[in-house]
Amino acid sequence: MSSGARHPLDNPALGSLTGPHAHFAEHRGRVMRYPVDVSPWLALPDEPDADDWADLAALVGPGEELGLPAFDGGIPDGWDVTFSLDGVQLVDDGLATAPEPEAVRLGPADVPEMLDLVERTRPGPFLPRTVELGTYLGIRRNGALIAMAGERLHPPGWTEISAVCTDPDFRGEGLATRLTLAVAHGIRARGETPFLHAAAGNTTAIRLYEAMGFRLRRRTRFVGARVPELLGDRQTLGVA
Repeated sequence: MSSGARHPLDNPALGSLTGPHAHFAEHRGRVMRYPVDVSPWLALPDEPDADDWADLAALVGPGEELGLPAFDGGIPDGWDVTFSLDGVQLVDDGLATAPEPEAVRLGPADVPEMLDLVERTRPGPFLPRTVELGTYLGIRRNGALIAMAGERLHPPGWTEISAVCTDPDFRGEGLATRLTLAVAHGIRARGETPFLHAAAGNTTAIRLYEAMGFRLRRRTRFVGARVPELLGDRQTLGVA
């Protein structure tokens, strides 16, 4: 057992769904998740027990895949791990934030273009209602969306910057940096602190974020798992 309260960023999905994003939360017992068209991430308690894993399985459904962000625990026996990605968590440590004059606020009407840009650039999970999680800013050229960045997880006092991407034809202009600093500017204006996650193997992006003024807070993992097909027996769930 921990001797004190954990940092909000140690379990950011739980902090979000019990805090500023509570209106999105779908519950079963102590397990929470976002609606499936908003975000793939679920939240377990800091120290999940057998009942929590059983509730998670029932909430998601037999044979369905789930995602756990910044997850440092183990998956029960009998569950299929579908992905396990080493990641880093970076926090604001002196960002030179500033508004971006070329940026426009993106909303539901822009989602088809946002989904198309995400499909071509693969910045991470972005679903039809992800735009509802916070502010999303984009840059357009000749009417076409060519770059964007926005907000995702939102533990109390913190906001994650996510979906940072640029059309390959427009890379090298610093658009991602400008949008990241603009989103961070809005987060700071609310009295909160920006943070973000990146794949540990994406050293180019990590160096760029560190040059901007982010610092490494911790290393972590993003994990996907498939719920067992049979839910009627705890032995089947691997949580006896």
